[in-house]
Amino acid sequence: MASPTFPSALTTERAKPYVLALFRIVTGFLFACHGAASLFGWFGGAAGTGGTLETGAWPNWYAAAIQLVGGVLIMAGLFTRSAAFLSSGSMAYAYFDVHQSGALLPLQNGGENAAMFSWVFLLLVFTGPGALALDQLLGGRTGAALPEAGAAATPTAPAGTAR
Repeated sequence: MASPTFPSALTTERAKPYVLALFRIVTGFLFACHGAASLFGWFGGAAGTGGTLETGAWPNWYAAAIQLVGGVLIMAGLFTRSAAFLSSGSMAYAYFDVHQSGALLPLQNGGENAAMFSWVFLLLVFTGPGALALDQLLGGRTGAALPEAGAAATPTAPAGTAR
């Protein structure tokens, strides 16, 4: 039986920034849709009721504002790490404050979306936005992750000199 053909490591490395960008764009869009539903009544409204949240109501209105603004920034790849960090924290708060008291597991307490968004955005904090991000236009930032542990660093001063 023939084994399936997989792309070479070189091909997957070249595609990685673009796949990460697609991941970021889709996730940001989905997150922004949650905020738009709650703030403007779009897509079925807040919690599928067709309505909107009362302006300034703590914490739901603020969470929806973070969802809308954070989702749009993440989708565009603008201030990606900061927006992802704030969005991740917002979803962690939602999970532990709203859902966790209902049951132990996200499947039991209805917190799957909050848990997944929290972890997805935390991942984007560390990976950066990938390709096709507006962050790349600001100061030439690439959005690449930090160098891997064990990677050789280039010395900044000649050997034997004080730093």
